[in-house]
Amino acid sequence: MGQIILEHQTFSFNEILAGKWQVEAPYFKESLLFCQDWLSGKQEFVLKTSGSTGNPKDILVTRSQMEKSAKATAEFFKIPTQPLLLGCINTAMIGGKMMLVRAMEWDASIYLCQPSSDPLKEAWLQQPYDFVAMVPMQVESSLRSQEQTQFLRKIKTLIIGGATSSPKLVAEIKKARLNAFQTYGMTETVSHIALAKIESGDLIYSVLPEVKIGVDDQSCLWIEAPMAQEKRLQTNDIVELVAPTSFKWLGRADFIINSGGVKIHPEIIEKQIEKIIAASLGPINYFIIGEADEYLGQRAVLIIESELYQKKEQELLEVLKSNLNKYESPKKIYGIPSFQRTDSGKINRHETFKLCGLN
Repeated sequence: MGQIILEHQTFSFNEILAGKWQVEAPYFKESLLFCQDWLSGKQEFVLKTSGSTGNPKDILVTRSQMEKSAKATAEFFKIPTQPLLLGCINTAMIGGKMMLVRAMEWDASIYLCQPSSDPLKEAWLQQPYDFVAMVPMQVESSLRSQEQTQFLRKIKTLIIGGATSSPKLVAEIKKARLNAFQTYGMTETVSHIALAKIESGDLIYSVLPEVKIGVDDQSCLWIEAPMAQEKRLQTNDIVELVAPTSFKWLGRADFIINSGGVKIHPEIIEKQIEKIIAASLGPINYFIIGEADEYLGQRAVLIIESELYQKKEQELLEVLKSNLNKYESPKKIYGIPSFQRTDSGKINRHETFKLCGLN
């Protein structure tokens, strides 16, 4: 029988449906109220988008969409009956809510905790889970601990979403030999519609059952999925189709830099320079963005999450220049102490860009 396990309380889904539960923490109260609505048959739910490419907004999703998403994920991973789950990402967002839906649809037992960067440090959460969803920050934090890494290895299926894993994190996951998958999806598709096994080579995303994909004339991905309301959902994600049901993600069209008529994909450059940045500045967060330039229209600049770079700036720019072409090579480095992030943990490039005093 399915149940939700808190640190000091356990409630069966029957008890939640009957209202035989009481918790004080607002986070758990909101989570259990959602479960009670679901178990009582509620048909529509209002969810918030992450705001990674614009202002966050509310969208209405149906029960049917969420059921289809949970069913497709179970089929994709061949989830066993009555599995053990961990709910450690924010249930106010689609990823967290879908973990609750999966638990109820799969008749699972789910350990539910307040979202934190380091959930596996809690002894009561160190369990042999069948299925877990985390954001990159949580995986990265857990991998810093030898004990927590051992528990990550025991997770039969770990999906990572909310943001794209950095090249550094992908390398660490491979080294730790985790059975981990990077997700691709959005609130409009009710969580992920494709997953990429993190293993040797490039990440290749395979779509869930009954999902169809293609590209427009700008190589941007379109999606036809039973868990989406729109018949065809057009994205701004530039991809390379590998097969009718799989693709490589290259970057976002709205992040493209037009420098002297040359189109530059920041995300591709970021992967290429990961080792150079790590060797010069250590394990820091960074991204490439376009800065207005009178001659080129835009020029590439490097934004780093650190202010301790000035002594190495010129040396680093020279190394980057020798490894990239003249348009791709950053012309300037800007450092700030902390990046702006969305509620789901994604780096908000445009808001961070503003903090640097750029235009």
